[in-house]
Amino acid sequence: MTALRPEHDAGQDGPYEQGTYEAAGAFEAAVDRLADPLNDPLPGRHASPWFRTDNIPDEAAGAAEAPGAGQGQHRAPDARPPEPRARAPYGAQSPEATPREWYDPEGFERDWYGQQTPATAPVPEPRAHPAPLPRPLDDRTVGLPRLRPDTPPGPGPDRDPAGDAEDLVESAQEPEGTDPEPRTGGRAERRRAAKGRGRRRAEPRPETATTAAAPADKPMSRVEARRAARAAKDSPAVVASRVTGELFITLGVLMLLFVTYQLWWTNVRADQYAGKETHKIQDDWAKGDRNPGEFEAGQGFAIIHIPKLDVVAPIAEGTSKEKVLDRGMVGHYSEGTLRTAMPSAKQGNFALAGHRNTHGEPFRYINRLNPGDLIVVETQDAYYTYKTTKTLPQTSPSNVSVIGPVPQGSGFTGPGRYITLTTCTPEFTSTYRLIVWGKMVDERPRSKGKPDALVG
Repeated sequence: MTALRPEHDAGQDGPYEQGTYEAAGAFEAAVDRLADPLNDPLPGRHASPWFRTDNIPDEAAGAAEAPGAGQGQHRAPDARPPEPRARAPYGAQSPEATPREWYDPEGFERDWYGQQTPATAPVPEPRAHPAPLPRPLDDRTVGLPRLRPDTPPGPGPDRDPAGDAEDLVESAQEPEGTDPEPRTGGRAERRRAAKGRGRRRAEPRPETATTAAAPADKPMSRVEARRAARAAKDSPAVVASRVTGELFITLGVLMLLFVTYQLWWTNVRADQYAGKETHKIQDDWAKGDRNPGEFEAGQGFAIIHIPKLDVVAPIAEGTSKEKVLDRGMVGHYSEGTLRTAMPSAKQGNFALAGHRNTHGEPFRYINRLNPGDLIVVETQDAYYTYKTTKTLPQTSPSNVSVIGPVPQGSGFTGPGRYITLTTCTPEFTSTYRLIVWGKMVDERPRSKGKPDALVG
């Protein structure tokens, strides 16, 4: 005699076949039925809503009322346990099992999703319009799995229980606020579509004015065409202002180019020419081709050194602007009434002129010379050293007495061997002249070497 077994409550754990588990194969059959996703009840306090006790077939109800199935009932020791009921394959449509199916698909859909409307085919939207906004969600539908539009309700001959369970899991994992896409293929294609829902979709570009069909232009009359052509033309004031603006821009560019040429390019060219002339003079001295005496205008015959200003420039005969001064050389006053003595003369004033700005500007900083600073004139035979005595900051260009044998304003009282440097002032103008005077303090033949002023 077996122990008493309490009667099973079908409303809590879900329906299963009544009977003893001690019989051979009964426990394994019950376990196999629980492995079916549609027979496995959901965990929780209550059973799954789609398993209804009022839909249990008559065999199960009769088994529940059979003797020995309830509490307090006993079974004879020699009684045979009931044979396990054979289950037809899922989806089999037998005339005996279909009407007596205890699974209620319509109740499952009504309890979880409410009343369902028949699915309609999605209407493709035109590409010219933006994508519609997602459907609003309320608190009652957030977090619940959605029914696929193409999912037929209830079991059928082509339904797969494992695939349905996977679809429920994928629907629960979809991001909130996204609409499910209709399925058109198998399970693998639906999985790929579910994985790509989280990605950003490319929005169609809005329709532009160029794509829209423009209305046909109405033909204009002759008067209207003349008015349109007259309106398209610029007024005289606009044309005059445009020409004036272009003229000012052109003048500005030309002035900029001229300033660049004067301040930079002239110095480059003058330094190149003066350097070549200096080397040429030294080469002629080394060959003995030149002798002291009369020189032609523009011919270089000496080199001036100003150690304090780091100036080394060739001295040419005459003060021609084009032939001498603009080429970066220092000019010797030797023409007409402005003729002055040579360095080798026993007495007289050796007067020189040079640019202060542009064209090599050899005398740009002679205003920095102070009394006592040395000036050396190198010739083919000797070095003549002068010591600065006085500076005249400004005088008129017509004051030729500053280069006389005894310069006025220099402080010299009698004849001697003097040197005078003249240049323009203020800078970048030729309004006045700046004068620097010096007196010879040493005459050294080239055979004795360079003077101390050039060696140090």
